[in-house]
Amino acid sequence: MFHDTLRASPAEPCRAGGDTLFADQQGAWDLLSDGMKETLSGMRAVHNDTRVAGPATNFNALRSTRNREDDAWRPTESLHPVVRTHPETGRKGLFVNRAYTIRFEGMTEAESTPLLDYLYAAGERVELTCRISWEPGTLTLWDNRCLKHAAINDYSGHRRDMRRIQIEGDRPS
Repeated sequence: MFHDTLRASPAEPCRAGGDTLFADQQGAWDLLSDGMKETLSGMRAVHNDTRVAGPATNFNALRSTRNREDDAWRPTESLHPVVRTHPETGRKGLFVNRAYTIRFEGMTEAESTPLLDYLYAAGERVELTCRISWEPGTLTLWDNRCLKHAAINDYSGHRRDMRRIQIEGDRPS
């Protein structure tokens, strides 16, 4: 099973935010209309890391873990299904996110943006989310095949010290 774990370090907790949101992407799929599900079935999206890595992002200024920013860095790009079927449960879920999904296959970014924005919002509905407030020793375990996560960036000037382990998994289908 493909999953991630994230553990807060035993140091003093960040007292100024830094929570993590998790969102159920299978639940997001379930709430879409039949017409939208039909439209999305079989679609693929282009994912790349230019929004979160590389010298143009200045991303390392905000993190203790460093991304590569040297001149030899090149973006990584791949195609993934917009709707992912979980290999163990057979349930479908959205597989798009603001950080990596840039457009649909065969479409421009401008053409893709309205539908992607709709799907991002559908996958971030409050009733589909869980918010974790970290304390030393807090441990989470989640399945990246059906959940997406994001740190709340509201801890400026404070340290958010986390340890993450990723277990290798399958290719989205």
